[in-house]
Amino acid sequence: MTLDADTISRVTLETEAGVAILTLNSPASRNALSLAMIEALSGRLDIIAGRIDIRVVVLQAEGPAFCAGHDLKELTAHRNDPDRGRDFFDKTMRACSALMQQIVTLPQPVVAAVDEMATAAGCQLVASCDLAVAGTRARFCTPGVDIGLFCSTPAVAVSRCVAPKHAMEMLLTGMPIGAEEALRIGLVNRISTDGARSGALALAQLIARKSPQAIRFGKQAFHAQREQPLAEAYERASAVMVENMLAEDATEGIAAFLEKRAPMWADE
Repeated sequence: MTLDADTISRVTLETEAGVAILTLNSPASRNALSLAMIEALSGRLDIIAGRIDIRVVVLQAEGPAFCAGHDLKELTAHRNDPDRGRDFFDKTMRACSALMQQIVTLPQPVVAAVDEMATAAGCQLVASCDLAVAGTRARFCTPGVDIGLFCSTPAVAVSRCVAPKHAMEMLLTGMPIGAEEALRIGLVNRISTDGARSGALALAQLIARKSPQAIRFGKQAFHAQREQPLAEAYERASAVMVENMLAEDATEGIAAFLEKRAPMWADE
């Protein structure tokens, strides 16, 4: 994917000791998922997927919101199109759905760092990440029902992250929940009183010290088996375990454990 400078600037990328820090950088729009923002984030993830030096990703945001969901002004502007916006709406929803799946299939784990509001598709973005850390001011909601637009695509990610009744309550009422409630229902992993970025980086750095081969095997297998019946899930997971056992890091890791020393992971 080739993006112009204006598009790519909407999401910045920095690296720190094997951790990539992606920052949604359109605070004036509350980091809304315009088509350009979706393309920018997808482009950054494309780059990260091919970088073996990056082991974990932290996704954070600048400004007064983590992400305000879809850009309603952009969508509304296309109601004047000859098809009343159908083609543009379809393009946007497909691009957003592809982005969420790209996060799930990315080889590296992704940790969301949420200090402010994550709304609608912004909440979907958090739920699509492998892990999430909330700051004490973080809030989450799927308020489409308030404007006559049920959050059907956010429901896909949210319902795979929290129990169905918790997901339906968020979707049917549109009411925001705070960090403590998000932790209770499993939408986030932990709350950081020092700020979400600090907590997310600490978690990411812990993961980055583990075997990158094992993490890649494990993330792919974890998401794949969740969509399968029990017997098929075990069949798939068993096959992955065999391939993982044959990998260089498993040979080294088991030897290091038995020899009571620190492992030396392969420099891939």
